[in-house]
Amino acid sequence: MPSIAGIILAAGASSRMGADKALLRWGERTFLEHLLSVLRAAGAAPLCVVAGVNAAAVEKAVPLGPGELVTNINWERGQVSSLIAGLDSLPRECEGALVCLVDHPCISSKLVRALMDKFRETRRAIVVPTFQGRRGHPVIFAASLFDELRAAPPDQGARHVVHQHTADILVVPTEEEGILLNTNDPAAYEKILQMSRPQ
Repeated sequence: MPSIAGIILAAGASSRMGADKALLRWGERTFLEHLLSVLRAAGAAPLCVVAGVNAAAVEKAVPLGPGELVTNINWERGQVSSLIAGLDSLPRECEGALVCLVDHPCISSKLVRALMDKFRETRRAIVVPTFQGRRGHPVIFAASLFDELRAAPPDQGARHVVHQHTADILVVPTEEEGILLNTNDPAAYEKILQMSRPQ
């Protein structure tokens, strides 16, 4: 069966947070370790962690397999540059990529499996989870959209591709509010620390 890759975007400067979001602790794990565990349990493969200026620290702190760490030397150009770096690292046989943001860690392997199952069942180009009608992360993009993602305007990134393919989107309702939770600042981090970590 063709694979659905897992890409974790973790190259941001984390300026508002004041600490590398990938390495923030949540219980006994970091955000990045939690997401890696979730994606592995759900069967996403291969996995790709895109880091930037923090690449050396990530490599030292988090156990990663061969080829799982990709360094985006253009990380200052924004999130779309990291997405491109991740896509460029994938083998050609991938049928799609599940794109996670490291500052949205509050997801479970059950949710990821559901998104992957729906992607394979429906063959929709984009699969997005929703909580009470609001779209969140992670998002699956079919391989047919990879070139469009690479060419997306830097100031819009993947949102541009989503807006161009509204008829190709499948929304998957979930009870996991975590798809919406973004660790933008210390207050948001404190809220996450009060939550039980999903498996």
